[in-house]
Order: sequence, then structure tokens, then C-alpha cells
Amino acid sequence: MKKIVILFFLFLPYLLFAQTEQSLKEEVSKLNESNVALNHRLDALQKQADDALWFARLGDAAFIDKVFMVGPGPAKVKNPTAMGATNPVKFWSYVFIPKNIDLNKKYPLLVLPHGGVHADFTTYHTHIIRELMAQGYIVVAPEYRGSTGYGKAFYEQIDYGGLENDDCDASRKYMIENYDFVDGNRVGMIGWSHGGMIALMSIFANPGAYKCAFAGVPVSDLVARMGYATEEYRKEYSANYHLGKTAREDINEYRKRSPAWNAEKLQTPLLIHSNTIDDDVNVLEVEHLIQALKAEGKKFEYEIFKEVPGGHSFDRIDTKTAKEIRVKIYKFLAQYLSPQKPIKNLQEINKAAYLPVK
Repeated sequence: MKKIVILFFLFLPYLLFAQTEQSLKEEVSKLNESNVALNHRLDALQKQADDALWFARLGDAAFIDKVFMVGPGPAKVKNPTAMGATNPVKFWSYVFIPKNIDLNKKYPLLVLPHGGVHADFTTYHTHIIRELMAQGYIVVAPEYRGSTGYGKAFYEQIDYGGLENDDCDASRKYMIENYDFVDGNRVGMIGWSHGGMIALMSIFANPGAYKCAFAGVPVSDLVARMGYATEEYRKEYSANYHLGKTAREDINEYRKRSPAWNAEKLQTPLLIHSNTIDDDVNVLEVEHLIQALKAEGKKFEYEIFKEVPGGHSFDRIDTKTAKEIRVKIYKFLAQYLSPQKPIKNLQEINKAAYLPVK
């Protein structure tokens, strides 16, 4: 009996420690869940603030709306038999229409998906939208599945390189069906970073729907990207609600969702831009895409800029160089979409930045 009592007191600290450790783990887990919920609420507040900023910063140049639409059903369904489990995914899209529009005419449409693994369409794009308004483009910017600012459930609907592309194409269809002054035969898609990847995958999947596309610093090769990305970044993709596997575990799935591995599908006029000092999408990804397109005998335009200040954002910031590069983009688009007032030089782009559209 004494031995049992002695053993009990010997092991009591370990038992207490194990119990305390388990309690601590449970508390940490609860805190993590609480932080995730808080982050999504903060994203929603930030989105509401940004929506107000759109009207404040661009209201003189554009009619601005935010419309609710549907894309395909979810990529993953926990319980397919549950009521509404496979219903089309609902999402918002921003709509920008030039203030000087003539309802009796037809105008070209640009689909502009935002970048980021998880992000949203923010007023970071204000000057670009203003420049597009000045030229007479109508713009739709889809907040496709996985975008931030709409809660945890929508965030976890992400289907990177998959159904998010279909959401963006659904926004194109919506605009043609609902706005008589949109010319369905003059539609282009432009995007940067992950938005550039969506532009590429969209024209690959729907070549007849788009007259042209611009892909700026596009994510192009997920296999290569996983090789140089941080561990934290890689973990995003292998989350259960995301791709669910690492590139090592399912390399073909990562290839399927990468433009460089789908180069044979290109049929649409395309312009690609990259920067040798991109601090997000390494130029090697874009070089692989360019090499793959050339190997398939595809006709397209591209330019790899050498050490242009701004890194990943080199042609989206407000420097003189960035504006001059955007003039090149606008000239390319104008060849295929024939906007009413195409921007042709730096002077015109500067006027667009400050003068209201009349």
C-alpha cells in the first residue's frame, strides 16, 4: 500500500502537468478560433469602409454600383444531401460606368479580377479605373469566391485556379445580359498577379468570349511557386478547404491550375508584362509561361522590364514610368476593343487622373 501511495505522489506532478498542458492547448485553440472570427469581422468592416471610399474618390468620373450574382456551385461540399448544399455560389461584383455614357451606343467591357490568394478589389485601383473611365470602358470587378470581407464561409469557398475563374466569367455574362449598352463582342480581361493568372486561365477556357487579355506579373507556375514560397504561404494551399494537398502530394493538380502548363489552349490576343525585380511573383514563373507559349507556336506579345522601381507593383503605382507602361497596355487593348477615347500618351493619362469624365 505504501508503494502505491509513494508512486501516486511521484507521478502526481506529471498528471497535473498533463492536465494543465491539455487545458492550455484547449484555451489556445479557442483563442485561435476567436482570432480567426475577429479577423473576418475586421475584413468586413474594412470592406465597408472601402466601398464608401470608392464613391468618394471616383464619383465624379463613374456611376458605381455593387451587384449580387451567382457562379457555379461550391467546389467542395461536406454534405451534398443537405438543403441548398450544391446551390450556385453567390458573390458581389463592382460595376463602373463612365459618367458621360450615351445609352444609345455600345461600349467595350473589361473584366478586372483582383489579385491575392485571399484579397478583394480595393481603392488601390482607383487611378486605373479612372483612366479606364476616361477612355470609355465599362468595368466589372468580381469579388469571386475566396475574396476577403465577406465572412469565413465565403473565404473558405476558395477554388484557386478553378471555379474562381468561372465566377469571373459569370460577371462578364451578367454585364452583357443586364446592360444593353455593353457590347458583348468587345470584351477584354485584365489583371495583375493572381488576377493576371485568372485572366490567363479565363481566356484559355473561353477563347471566344474575349477579344484580348492583359496579364501583368501573373502567377504562372504553381509548381515552381511552391518551390520558392515560404512555408506559411504553402500551408494556405494545403488547407482542407483549399487544394487540400501539397504540390509534392499532387503535382498534377497544381499543374492543372497553372497557366504555364496550359499554354496550348491560347487562342486570344495576349499581352504579358513582368519585372525582373518582382518581389512577389518571381520572373522565372513568367519566363516559363513565355517559353511554354513559344514552344506551342502561339502568337502573343510580352515585355520583361528590367529592374523597374516598384517591384511587383511597378506598373500600377503613380510614377511617371508606371504611367508610361500603362499607356502601352491601353494601346494594346485599344487595338481590339476600340474604346471611344483611347489613351495614347502620358499627357492624356495625366489628364485622366485629375479631370472628371464629362
